Amino acid sequence: MTTVIIYTTPTCTYCRATKEFFKKHNVDFQEIDAAADRKAAQMIVEKTGQLGVPVTIITKDDKEEVVLGFDQPKLADILGVSL
Repeated sequence: MTTVIIYTTPTCTYCRATKEFFKKHNVDFQEIDAAADRKAAQMIVEKTGQLGVPVTIITKDDKEEVVLGFDQPKLADILGVSL
């Protein structure tokens, strides 16, 4: 099973683009607003060393992948979808 969590903020253009990418490819995802959730924002810094969004965490076959920004090729590769 694949779990996709995307950390976003309301004004982030790349966050919207990433969510549209998921919708276009029928990828179920959970969205967490890092602007409203301080613990989520802190977790982003711990995992990536920065506070930029979007941050997507994909867990597949017990392996966690962290994708910074709207990296379409990396997202497509991890999720097994075509661009």
